[in-house]
This record gives sequence, C-alpha cells and structure tokens, in this order.
Amino acid sequence: MMNIPIKTETIDLDQLLKLAGIAGSGGEAKYLIQSGMVTVNGAVETRRRATLHLGDVIEVEENEPVTITTVE
Repeated sequence: MMNIPIKTETIDLDQLLKLAGIAGSGGEAKYLIQSGMVTVNGAVETRRRATLHLGDVIEVEENEPVTITTVE
C-alpha cells in the first residue's frame, strides 16, 4: 500500500489521483473516476470532487492501493 502525505485535512479525489501518479492529467483522472474504476474505502466513487480525508483508502483497478496520511 502506498501512503500519500498531504498538508491539509482533505483533498479532492481528482487531485489525489494526480498527486499519487495514477493519473497524468485532470482529464485522465476524470475518465478513471467517471468510468467507475475508482473506489474509496471499498465503495465505487464517481464524483471528481469527492472530498477525501486522512486515512481514506483509494483503489484504482490494477494499481496499488493508496492511503492518505499527514505530512510528518
């Protein structure tokens, strides 16, 4: 599982996918999300601007799961 540290308490789903390197652009992130390929804490998420919180686990089909952590 890959940990992605953020400086704030929340981040939008599309921003996280770009930060984690899963999506190379906003358009690619939008495609992955709207195609139903992204789950947040085990549930399919289709909203680009879904607000994620510390500890959330994001999975995108054949990619390693991502967990949101705080910057140390």
